[in-house]
Amino acid sequence: MRDQSENSGETSVAMSAELLDWYDTHARKMPWRVAPSDGKAGIRPDPYRIWMSEVMLQQTTVAAVKEYFERFTRRWPTVHDLANAEDADVMGEWAGLGYYARARNLLKCARVVSRDHDGQFPDSYDALLKLPGIGPYTAAAISAIAFDQPATVLDGNVERVMARLHDIHDTLPGVKPVLKACAEELTPDKRPGDYAQAVMDLGATICTPKSPACGICPWRDPCAARVAGTAAELPRKEPKKPKPTRHGWAYLARRADGAWLLERRPDKGLLGGMLGWPGSDWCEAPTQSPPFAGDWQDLGAEVRHTFTHFHLILKVLHCELPADHQPVSGHVVIEKHQFRPSDLPTVMRKAFDLWRSS
Repeated sequence: MRDQSENSGETSVAMSAELLDWYDTHARKMPWRVAPSDGKAGIRPDPYRIWMSEVMLQQTTVAAVKEYFERFTRRWPTVHDLANAEDADVMGEWAGLGYYARARNLLKCARVVSRDHDGQFPDSYDALLKLPGIGPYTAAAISAIAFDQPATVLDGNVERVMARLHDIHDTLPGVKPVLKACAEELTPDKRPGDYAQAVMDLGATICTPKSPACGICPWRDPCAARVAGTAAELPRKEPKKPKPTRHGWAYLARRADGAWLLERRPDKGLLGGMLGWPGSDWCEAPTQSPPFAGDWQDLGAEVRHTFTHFHLILKVLHCELPADHQPVSGHVVIEKHQFRPSDLPTVMRKAFDLWRSS
């Protein structure tokens, strides 16, 4: 008589095969992805493109990332190209994608891979973890997708699929180890890269947060939450703490010839390394701190923006920049032909749009 673990292993293999069959037909098309048919023909993904896509996709949607990915890879087609790029150019191209520490780590990692690994990404999970900006999820995704290693990928989509598949009602984030163990059991030795993408696609297109399409799911039959009628409730999460609201001042100074006064934010901290408008601290009761004495005019409206941990309300003031103004340390005058609003972080671009519409 076979023991329970052997039967469980056979079930996992069968389920993984079912999901791969579904993926072969329904895989999403993405600019960094090798289609299942191409993979079977021996075409391998480019680790550089997989790495870049995974860094960009952290806490961001596929729809938001596609344009950035295509622009980055056109401008810097290899890791050596990116490693040799100017910091300001990379930060400018990243503007609007958010979570700017990712862009700084992108450069750091590219330079390590270019310098210390001759432009070749290491193919093991442990070695990838040693690179700047690569954590457990990203290391697993790269080793699985780029190198077809049987690493277990656990993002929000996979967590949702596993919680529903096993009808797990314990709350996130505490239940993550349990969900990862469930995911590990299903990760196959054959085609693990395609499987990793398949289970993420399943969560993104069928096992969605709201109104999951259980009727067309390849794992419909073994899904315990579907049977119990609890799929739409899962995964459960700890209640979020309310975000505090901070306030600040932004100072837009434009010279008569169209040049703008900007500041380069410190490398560490929020919007680190990005160009933006000079401004006050962001706190409950900020103190006005204009970059120079002048006739500052309140634009009469506010910029509202939400970051990961707080809401921000900015009052925006404008003043003409004197022709002979000498910027202090950290400030820079950008000539009209060099100024691109698209290079600004979203909150700073909102302030510019407010000035433009005033």
